[in-house]
Amino acid sequence: MAMRRLKEVISDLQDFYLLSFKGTIGIFRRPFYFRDTVEQMDYAGVGSFFIIVLVSLFIGMAMSLQLSAELSRLGLKIYTGKVVGISIIREIGPVSCALVFTGRVGAGMASEIGSMMLGHQVDSLRVFGVDPIKKLVVPRILSSIIMLPVLTIIGNVASLLGAYYIAVFVSNQSSYVFWTSIRDVLVFENVFSGTIKPFIFGYLIACISCYMGFTTKGGSTGLRLTTTKAVVASIIVIIISDFVLTRILLYALGFSL
Repeated sequence: MAMRRLKEVISDLQDFYLLSFKGTIGIFRRPFYFRDTVEQMDYAGVGSFFIIVLVSLFIGMAMSLQLSAELSRLGLKIYTGKVVGISIIREIGPVSCALVFTGRVGAGMASEIGSMMLGHQVDSLRVFGVDPIKKLVVPRILSSIIMLPVLTIIGNVASLLGAYYIAVFVSNQSSYVFWTSIRDVLVFENVFSGTIKPFIFGYLIACISCYMGFTTKGGSTGLRLTTTKAVVASIIVIIISDFVLTRILLYALGFSL
C-alpha cells in the first residue's frame, strides 16, 4: 500500500512538472491566444482589485496599531514607519496578496477547468486539434504572473496608507517622520525582494490550480475536492517558497543573519 501510494505521488508530481513545463514553453510558441489572456487578466486583476485593497488596508492598519503600542513602551515610536514599511514591502505584502489571489483566482481556475473536464469540453478541444494547455493553461499563467505583481504593488500602497492613518491620526506621530521612514526603506534590496516574489507566486498558483482542474473526476463532489486541493496546495507552496526565496534573497543581497 505504501509503495503504491508513493508511485501515485511520484506520478502526480511528474504530470504536474510536465504541465508546468509545457505551459511555460507555450508562452513563447504560436498560436497566441491574446483574447483569452486579456479575459483572464480582467478576471484575475480587475476582479481581485477591491478585495486586495480592502485586505491590505486593514493589514497595514493592524500592523501600525500593534507596532505603535509596543514601540511606544520602549520610546521608539518614531521607528513605526520603518518597521511597517520593511515588513510590508519585503514580506507581508507579497504573501498576503498571494494568499488572497489563491482564494479567489486560483480556486476559480481550478473549478473552471474542472467543470470543463467533467463536461468533456477539454476532450472536444483535442478533437478539433486545439492544444488544451495552450488554450487553457498558458493564458492563466500569463495573467497570473502579470496581474499578481501589479496587485501586490497596489496592495502595498493601500497597506502603507492604512499604516499612515493609524500612525499619524491615532498614535499622533509626525507625518513627515513617517513618510521619511518609508522613503528610506524604498531601497533596491527591499523593493527587489518584495517585487520578485509575486511573479513566482503567480506562476505557482496558476500551475497548481490548472493541474488540479485537469485531474477533476467524480462529478460535483470531485469538483469540490479539486477546488479545495488547489487552494490548500497553493497556500502550502506559497508559504514554503516564501521562506526559501527569503533565505536566498537575503544571502544574494548581502544581508547578514
